[in-house]
Parts: sequence; structure tokens; C-alpha cells
Amino acid sequence: MLKVLLVGINSRYIHSNLAIRYLKEYSRNLNYEGILKEYSINDRVENILEDIIISSPDIVAFSCYIWNIEYVTKLTELIKRVNPNIEILYGGPEVSYDSMETMRDHKVDYVIQGEGEETFKEFLNAKIEGSALDSIKGLYYRQEGKILYNGERPLMDINNIVFPYVYEENIDNKIVYYEASRGCPFNCKYCLSSTMHGVRFLDIERVKKDLKFFIDSKVKLVKFVDRTFNCKHDFAMSIWSFLIEQDTNTCFHFEISADLLKKDEIELLRKAAKGRFQFEVGVQTTNNTILNNINRYVNFNDIKEKVLELEKIDNIKQHLDLIAGLPGEDYSSFKNSFNEVFKIKPEEIQLGFLKLLKGSSMRDEAGKWGMEYSPYPPYEILKTNTMSYFELLELKKIEAMVDKYYNSRKFNNIIKFFIEKFPTPFDFFLSLGQFFNKKGYFARSISNTEYYKVFLEFNEEVLISNNLLEIQDIIKFDYLRFNKKRGIPDFIVKKISKEEESQIKTMFRDNLKINDIYIEKFSIDIMNFVINNEIKYKDTYIIFDLKNTDNIIDILHLV
Repeated sequence: MLKVLLVGINSRYIHSNLAIRYLKEYSRNLNYEGILKEYSINDRVENILEDIIISSPDIVAFSCYIWNIEYVTKLTELIKRVNPNIEILYGGPEVSYDSMETMRDHKVDYVIQGEGEETFKEFLNAKIEGSALDSIKGLYYRQEGKILYNGERPLMDINNIVFPYVYEENIDNKIVYYEASRGCPFNCKYCLSSTMHGVRFLDIERVKKDLKFFIDSKVKLVKFVDRTFNCKHDFAMSIWSFLIEQDTNTCFHFEISADLLKKDEIELLRKAAKGRFQFEVGVQTTNNTILNNINRYVNFNDIKEKVLELEKIDNIKQHLDLIAGLPGEDYSSFKNSFNEVFKIKPEEIQLGFLKLLKGSSMRDEAGKWGMEYSPYPPYEILKTNTMSYFELLELKKIEAMVDKYYNSRKFNNIIKFFIEKFPTPFDFFLSLGQFFNKKGYFARSISNTEYYKVFLEFNEEVLISNNLLEIQDIIKFDYLRFNKKRGIPDFIVKKISKEEESQIKTMFRDNLKINDIYIEKFSIDIMNFVINNEIKYKDTYIIFDLKNTDNIIDILHLV
């Protein structure tokens, strides 16, 4: 029996590969043995090689993306050296736009171009029956020393796709990806979705049934891969309404275009339980001219208005994306974009860098905008005629600081204190990133506690201020909120005396388990700073719950 390994090499262990599951389930009724294998790019290539070779497959099918293609081609070379009889098949977006070049440059036997389900099934059927491959659309293959191509395959009826997850699979500990539609109504130049015109939707009742499976399986996070989930009003309303009605702890992640949100959609979203939904909003830039340069015909103020409306609801986590290196955008314009997005105060800000993907129209226009980009995956921008290489390096420092400090939400009060000492949020994160670089922290791994200690050094060496007492208390508060209370580092100055601690424990001995609490003294009214952003010197005692790191039991002001 034909034995095929369907291999997904993910960017992280917690991720799951949707593509290989689609292929396996779509071809389930064929007489072959299909085995899913998932690894991560952090695994040693030698270990994956060993696992594949000892499986003794006839064919290994790889799912190829910008983050794993170099790993996949390296692994292909090793497989062929150990056993040249094992046939290799590639599919996925990274090989769909230069399939002939991929066949020429690597020891791959077959490449599937574009949507893979029908092509893969026909390919397997031909291999099982020993028949010719020349009628299979979307397939590149070798024959008598030549590379042959059977022509492009028309887009399939998306409702023919088989649900890719099965009951025997353990998915409750993974990020699960799901697709309710394919395509995008927009034509952004940097995105591969712009090459596929039109949007195809699954039947709504089918989607509800699929999502109920995830809910019953107690999946923690389901990420919709739909490029613009809310591009069809009735479709989005129906799915959101269904999910709002469910009794579940599963969180559902959607990429949306905020400016498309309608009044009745926002009213519906008000009813969602907190944590049920999270939205990723592609802002990219707040400069409307630059938005037009990339075929995004939207006004930032329209996006901002809807994002702020969702912010008021306070039940949906919002993740806002910016892209550095867009055509025509300079350093000053990007700085303004960052500050405008930061004012909104979303839960996360993603500062990404333009990638000139194969098949995208942005790559075709690179010369027009003076774009130089890496010829190696992920094809990231190096410079443009309006943004220098060194300016992009500065933005990378900001990206690292925002991701670690802002997006983690564990340094909120520290950031709030320091950010007011700088002209803009951009200037603060830049200064912090430059300080990190100067101290060599980017060049080595630093511990969780050191990320807090950095601010004491930053205050001393950059701000050169005399407000050490305030900073120590604010750092201590953020640290104690989200970290273990045992083995507190020396720089977290413990101020409470044994007598004060004993007095407070006596006061609460009838209501609290003494072993489940941690008490600390602050020289400032720390909660007044947290709530009102005011510094007032007043001895304050906080009782922290050791069973819940993000919980304050009580606040005292002893006379």
C-alpha cells in the first residue's frame, strides 16, 4: 500500500497545520496510508530526518511557507541523500508562484500549484493506480529528464472541502486554525490574497457545526484564517450570533476590517462574553496617501472610530497591525502612525516589516519605490527611497520593546510612568530600545526579573532623575502582580517590617489563610497612581493572593 507522510513544519510547537489536514481528509476514501507529521522549525533537522526515514514512506508531502521553506529544502536534500527512492512533493503559497524554479533548484519530484485538495487527491489516485499524471491540473512533475506542467486548475467549490479535524485527534492543547471563506474582496499589493479574485464562503450551517466541534473538544483558541472575516455582513452576523449564544471558554480570533463594521454588528458584539472574541485589525499605516499606494482605499479615521467603539465595549481584545517599509512612507510618517495607534491603547500592537512575497504586485513595483529586499525568505524589506536601512533598524528596536513590554501587559504601570517623560510614545520605546542595544541585552538572553530591573538602570542612565522611590514602588507593584512572590529579587526593595506584617495578619486572620497571601508596603499610594495616574506619598499596604497572581485581596492605609 502506498505510504504518504503529510508533513507540517510549524513556526512554533503550539501551532497546528491546517493544510496537511485538509489534504488527508479530502483524500480519506483512497486506498493509501496517510500519516500526519508535525514538527517545528525549532526542532533539530537531524531528528526530523530520522523520524521520516524510519517511517519508510513512499512519498513525503511538505506544506511550504516563508517561515519554513529553507528548512524544508534542507530536509529534502538530506532525505534524498539517505534514500533517493523517497519521492518529495511540495505545496503551499511559497512554491505556488515559482513552481518551475522550485523544481529546477531543489530535489523535489512534484509541486502542487495553488489550491491543493483536488490536485493532491488526483495525484494520489494516479500513483495508486499506476496511471499517467498528464491530466492532473495544477501539478508540476518530472518525466524523462524534463519538468512538465499540466496547466492551472480552476478554483474549487469551497463547500466540497472536508472538515479537516477528526475526533480521535488531541487538539485541545493547540492553536487551531479554521477557514470559513477563501479569498479577499480587497487588492492590497503586499498580500497574496490579491492574486485570487473574489471570496468563496462555506455554508453557514456547516460552519456552525464545525465550530460546535471545537467547543465540544474544549479547544482554547480557534484562529480564523479568513483574510477579512466581516466582508459579508449577514455571514459575519450569523457566525458571531451563534458563538455568542454558546456556553464555552473557547476564544475565537478573527481578522477584520474595522471600517466595515456596521452599527448592528457592534450592537451584537456588545452581547459577547468577555474573552469570547479577539480581533486583529490591519491598520498598516495611518497615512491615507500611503494606504492608497498599496491599494487600501480606506480612511484611517474610519478605522479609528470603529476600533474606539469596540474599545468602549471592553469585551473584545484588539490587536492592531502596523507595517514598516510601505511604499512612500518615511520615518516621520511611520512615527506618526505609531503614535496614532498607541493613543487608541489596544491590547496589542504588532509592528511588522514589509515582506515582498512571491506573486505579490508589490514585488513587481519594487523598483518604482526604490525597494531593496532580502532575496531569502521571508523577503523582508531592507530599504526604500524614503526609509533607510538604518531607520528600519531603529524601528526593529521599537518592535522588540513593544512586543516584550507593551503586548505582555505585565509592565503597564511602569510604561505609564516612563512614557510621560518623553515627547511621544514612539520616543519612549525608541529610547528604551537604544538603551537595550547599548547595554548588549539584544545580544544575550536576559531573565524575566532582569526585564524589570532594566527600568532602574534606564532611569539612572537615561532619565537621570531623582524619583527613585516612586520608580521602585511602581516596578515592585507590576512585578508582584504577575510573578511569584517567593524568591523576590534584591532590587525589589521589601519595605514592610515584621511588626507591620504581623499586625495585618492579625487583622485578617479570621478571613484569610495566612499561607495564601503576600503583604507588601509601598511608600506611595500605589492604587491612586494605577487608577488616577497621580503620585501621592502615603504608606500603603497591599495584600496579594498567592493563589492568583493577578489578584489583589485588599488595600490598607495604616495610621
